[in-house]
Formats: sequence, C-alpha cells, structure tokens
Amino acid sequence: MDLTQMYQNLGISQKVQSYCSQMEAQLKERFAEVDATAEYNQMKVLQAMQESRVSDIHFAATTGYGYNDLGRDTLEEVYAKAFHAESALVRPQLTCGTHALHVALSGNLRPGDELLSPVGKPYDTLEEVIGIRDSAGSLKEYGVTYRQVDLLEDGSFDYENIRKAINEKTKLVTIQRSKGYQTRPTLSVERIGELIAFVKSIKPDVICMVDNCYGEFVERIEPTDVGADMAVGSLIKNPGGGLAPIGGYIVGRKDCIDRASYRLSAPGLGKEVGASLGTNQSFYQGFFLAPTVVAGALKGAIFAANIYEKLGFAVVPDSTESRHDIIQAVTFGTPEGVIAFCQGIQAAAPVDSFVAPEPWDMPGYDAPVIMAAGAFVQGSSIELSADGPIKPPYAVYFQGGLTWYHAKLGIMYSLQKLVDAGLAALPE
Repeated sequence: MDLTQMYQNLGISQKVQSYCSQMEAQLKERFAEVDATAEYNQMKVLQAMQESRVSDIHFAATTGYGYNDLGRDTLEEVYAKAFHAESALVRPQLTCGTHALHVALSGNLRPGDELLSPVGKPYDTLEEVIGIRDSAGSLKEYGVTYRQVDLLEDGSFDYENIRKAINEKTKLVTIQRSKGYQTRPTLSVERIGELIAFVKSIKPDVICMVDNCYGEFVERIEPTDVGADMAVGSLIKNPGGGLAPIGGYIVGRKDCIDRASYRLSAPGLGKEVGASLGTNQSFYQGFFLAPTVVAGALKGAIFAANIYEKLGFAVVPDSTESRHDIIQAVTFGTPEGVIAFCQGIQAAAPVDSFVAPEPWDMPGYDAPVIMAAGAFVQGSSIELSADGPIKPPYAVYFQGGLTWYHAKLGIMYSLQKLVDAGLAALPE
C-alpha cells in the first residue's frame, strides 16, 4: 500500500493531499533553516549535559522531603547551563506554566510593589493571578498593583508610555514572548532584549521576567542571553520534549530563583526540598530531545501558515515571516471554522481520535474554549494540539506535533474537515 492510499484510508481526499503536497514542496529551504537551528540547539543541550556529568544515577527516584536529590539538582544545573543563567528551578511540583509564572511573580513581589506589562494584556489565566479579574489569592489581594502599556497598532513597543509608566514602585516587568489568545506578533528574542535594555536604562534595578512558553529552542538564543532576570515555562510544552509528564521551570538570576523557590516550598526550605518522584529520567530525556521535537512542531506551524494563507484566511505569523514560537494563529471569523479545525486536529491524534471536542467553560477563561489534544500527556501542547476561545475574531491557535509527519497529518485533517463542511474551498 502506498502513502497516498494510506492517507485516503485515514480520510484525507486526494484533492487535499495534492494541495498540501504542492505546498510542502515549496518549503524545503525554510525547513532546512529550521533543521540547522535544531542542530545548533541540540549541541547546546548536549554540551550542558556533558559539562554537568549526567549519569544514570541521576535518574533515581526520591520520596518524602527529597533532601540531597542529586538528579534534581543536576537537572537544574543542566537547565542553568543551557539557558546561560546563574540558577534554575525545575520541578514536578510546578504543575503548569501558569503556576510557574505565579511562583516567579509572587516570590519576587512584595506588598506595595507594582507589576508592569509593557506588551499589553497577559495570557488569560494570568488575569486572575495578577488580579485583573478578581480572584482569591491574587497579587492584587496582597497589595501588588498592576500597570499595562499596550503595543502600538503596528505591534511595536510604545516606548514613550512605557517610560511614563515606570515609577518608584515598579519592581518587576513581565514580558510575554508568545501571543496568547491574541493576533499580535510573537516577540523575537532580539526584540525582547531591546525592550529589557530600554527598561533597565530607566530603572536598572527592576526585575525583567519573560514568559517563555512556546518559545524555547525556536531560536538559537533565549531571553536569558539578552538580559532577562528570569525566564519561565512549562515542561509539557517545548522543553519537556513530549516526555515530561508534568512540571515547569524558572531560570535566571540566583537571587530571583531563590526567592521563587521560597514561594514554591517555604521560607528557609527553598530548593532543598521537593522529591523528584521518579520523573527525572523523562525530564532529562525530554530536554535532550526537545530541539528536534520543537523543529517538527515549527515545521507544522510554517506548513499551516502557508496552507491557510493561500486559501484566504488571516494568519499570524504569515507564510513568510520569521518564527519566534511554535504557535500558528488562523482567523476563521466564525465559531464553526474554529470548531471544525479543532475537530480535524483531534481526528489526527494517536489518543482519543474518535472523540469530537466541543467548547466548554474552562477555569481561568472569560469565554468558552475549545481544545483539541489527543495527547499522551494531558494538556501537553508540544504534542499535536489546537485551541481557541469562542469569541471574536474566532481565531484558532495551532501548535505542536512530536514529529513533523504528525503535525503535517493534523493540518491535512483540519483542512479536510473545513472542506467537507463547506468552510474552505480548494483551488481548482
């Protein structure tokens, strides 16, 4: 049986196959660039592991307090070296990206301090963490104020108003690299560095934290290479390589990481406690594989941008732009388009391919959200996944794919669903 027949057996028509094959053939040079970056980052991770003398003894599980967990401490050394940072906190006790961000923020802010976002509204789940939407235990309840400066219409930084917003109370500046549920451009590491330099030229002692979710290993440098005091992310996204079953990380300046560790555990205990509970091997191995896995996901995002832009849909980034995260936004303008796309992604999954995702009221969001993720790890968005809020402009956010071939299949399935529903028309 040839590949064409195998795709047909999976429900992909010859017309969809033909259209997608033509698009793939045009992307060879882009894909070669992605592979070159992956090779560079693979060597960076390998070097960090070799310098830290990683051994199979580091894969042993610990329980209870987790005192003297050699595997955990060495893993954090590996992360610090790979990110060119002074220290790292890499723990299964960090349950998700939002939790890691909360720990970093609440560990480094005190009553009377002010938090500034110079890149507009943060991701939806952070609104309750900060207190933009009232929630028990928010930073607002603990006397931390919040100020925001939106990006200019063209996506550039509003330097004039950022300068005005920084005051004697400004303690921490949070910079979200990825777009979240917005259609603004993702920030390159270079642009993040320019913003950090500007902020520190006004107030040198301000802490600059970058929400690095979805951005790790997409470029050859990370925010900690350009002046970020902390970079924060989730292990069930890029750096977990699809193997980490849970976890988050915070890397950066030692004093900032220490304060975050006191918030995660308790003052006086910090990084000394926290058993690894048998997760170490998957954390190490996932981090080792991450550059290659990210490359596959990135190819899928580029493929999706080209497929849907040529069909007349608005895409961010567009088909030719440089990439700074693995997320591809596609605006359909209708709830039906978002739902059909997500149902196509779900149909391509190795797990729960037979179910149809529907929008629901997820905790932390202000509108129903649909999520497609037939994943080995629940909610893992380095695996093939797509999601979006059911509200204008009705955009879907596609990401992941542990291999390029799976990401490719997901896009083909999504297109097939849209064509079948009469929501997209292929060229004759």
